Amino acid sequence: MILSRIIILLGLILGLSSCENYFGEKTDLNFIDQPAYQARSVSYVPIQPILNGFVYPTDVLAGFDELIYVVDQGTEEIISLDQSLNELARFKVQGVTKIIQNRGLEILALGTADTTDALGQITTLACIYRISLNNGTYSLNEAKITNKIIHPFYFRNTVKSSDVDVTFNDIAILANDDFYVTRNGLGSDIIAPDQSILLFSHNDKEFTPVFISSGGILYRDFFKIPFGITSLAQPPQISANTSRSFISTSLDEDAVLKINYITYTESDFGASYGPEQTVVNDNSQAEDFLQRPFRFKEPKGITISGDGTNFVFVVDAETDSLYQFTLTGLEGIKPPPGSVETKYIKASFGGSGNSAVQFNEPQAVAYLNQIVYVADAGNGRILRFKLTLDFD
Repeated sequence: MILSRIIILLGLILGLSSCENYFGEKTDLNFIDQPAYQARSVSYVPIQPILNGFVYPTDVLAGFDELIYVVDQGTEEIISLDQSLNELARFKVQGVTKIIQNRGLEILALGTADTTDALGQITTLACIYRISLNNGTYSLNEAKITNKIIHPFYFRNTVKSSDVDVTFNDIAILANDDFYVTRNGLGSDIIAPDQSILLFSHNDKEFTPVFISSGGILYRDFFKIPFGITSLAQPPQISANTSRSFISTSLDEDAVLKINYITYTESDFGASYGPEQTVVNDNSQAEDFLQRPFRFKEPKGITISGDGTNFVFVVDAETDSLYQFTLTGLEGIKPPPGSVETKYIKASFGGSGNSAVQFNEPQAVAYLNQIVYVADAGNGRILRFKLTLDFD
């Protein structure tokens, strides 16, 4: 009886092996790195309702006033919402793409401004708008633009033809209200490389380019096509981190690392910025890592949770995915008490589509009170997610 079963089993194996590609061709998806959503005990789950009705939302911000702000590039508006996503007000800003709120509750917006030369010719240039909410109500309903930083007038009085190609891409605030801006362009600035991260003072009167020190060498051109940026100074207001370190993203197709964690240090010899290497390839702790080479395709948005969990969230517009890491670079969530898991549990997810757990060109991500907000630009909506471990 046993011998006959063995013969039958061998026959089946031989029969299957004789059928070429019986199980189909295996597709290698490593190049796309798109995490599929799975219903697990530890994961981010969608919160209803989904907020639809935007044209092309390119930013979502959790403010220090604990309101949610959305930038709709399609309508050139900043929209303020409460945490239930009820609309409160709208404010028009030319060419607006990204915003940040400082601890004084002002809004800084990246957009464009029109300038007119002596011959009456109009040129549209990159601009940083300072918008005051200090009108008694701290509302966008009565907001006022109090200053404009127009490129290139913060360092030069004349406009070159190449200045029209300069873009301000993203902005991050520090605890003292100084702020970083990522900038790209061509041949417009001898003070700093065209692909730069600039540090502006809180009063808009001074700026310095961020140069990187590593191995005893000062790199002026460290950043390649910088785009997204986040500081460690995040709401809630009372516990905002005072560090001047930041994390930035790169859209350079050839970049080995598209996420750079830059730390700021002070010593007797002065202050400097340097690259920080997070955990990589320690598979005893996690399955994947923030700074694994060629980890991302088009990381447009990034933020850090300010509630002490120190999660790093990244949205990739090409893989249509949301990724979650620790500040030390491990992908996932620490196993909860009683779990049989020994590694960090992956919670990243995504995929192209319009379901509640899919995205189409996500451009930005925000975090407030254990809720993750994603600006799903291609689908014209704002999505919300909460970690299963955070539900009461």
